[in-house]
Amino acid sequence: MARKPRSASAKPISLALQGGGAHGALSWGVLETLAQSKTIDIKAITATSAGAMNAVAFAAGMAKGGPQGAIEGLEAFWREVSKRSAPYSRLKTPAALKAMLPWSPFNLMSAMTAIASPYDLNPFDLNPLRDAVEASIDFDAVRASGIALHLTATNVETGRARVFTGAEITIDSVLASACLPQTFRAVEIDGAPYWDGGYMGNPSLFPLIYSDAPKDILLVMLNPLSRAGVPKTASEIQERLNEINFNASLLGELRAISFVQKLLDGHMLASDAQGKYRRVFLHIIRGGAAICDFPLESKYDTDMKFLSELRGRGVSLATRWLDECVKHVGKESGFDIRSEFLEPNEQSQ
Repeated sequence: MARKPRSASAKPISLALQGGGAHGALSWGVLETLAQSKTIDIKAITATSAGAMNAVAFAAGMAKGGPQGAIEGLEAFWREVSKRSAPYSRLKTPAALKAMLPWSPFNLMSAMTAIASPYDLNPFDLNPLRDAVEASIDFDAVRASGIALHLTATNVETGRARVFTGAEITIDSVLASACLPQTFRAVEIDGAPYWDGGYMGNPSLFPLIYSDAPKDILLVMLNPLSRAGVPKTASEIQERLNEINFNASLLGELRAISFVQKLLDGHMLASDAQGKYRRVFLHIIRGGAAICDFPLESKYDTDMKFLSELRGRGVSLATRWLDECVKHVGKESGFDIRSEFLEPNEQSQ
């Protein structure tokens, strides 16, 4: 069932997929476009939350039907998500009412989750995401795809990242990676409870660096790094905190990569340490900038019209990247980590 290899001229690449709830449909469009490209060959994917779901849908589809299978598998998954609806999918406020109401259904539900847990609000442990994944993804095909998957979840008890790979890729590890504790009960695997991987790795880059994955890593971001101005309303503050928290671990890893690259460039590593580190080339699709105008509640909007709009934006971003930036693959990074992700005082260190 393993997929057929791409042509010899295709450049091997690794993907790093952020999570972001329904905003993950933007990565659906990205993956669909990359699947059709004859210039790159996706060998490995590290992913978290919605990114993890995209990763397994993509891998299973590739195993069954190559690029067309991947495209069909991704669409089938997102249609299942829309049909079954995540818990807050219908809590968006109609635009005509937003200016009239001091609260929204989403804000009301958010307030409820601040005083009551999913163990209280969802005694039967209903999880439409599990239903969607079960209905659309063949995990035997995922594991036979030949694509090395690394899915991150957060161990509730230790606070550490757990990366699932190989035979560990199951429906439970995918759901663990996407388990927001305000919405779902912790997912237990081998006696350990797990929450969303975004708290410790959104996504985790180290599995690609310390493996034989392609040294070119394409990061697909869904969370905006920057927003002008100070948030004033409760929802704006929550939204910005959400973005900062789910970008923090990624920024930490990028700082470490930047530091190691500086050591390599300056030939500052001792000879016995040089073999432990390797140069990586980083590339980026800035999805966060394309969806930064959507409010936090849109991450729970699984209306197919909205998901299709996000998919379309992902197609446009990936097409532009292939047209303008794929030329860097195998030669150099497509952007400078220090100038784009580090503060001015860090750039000179």
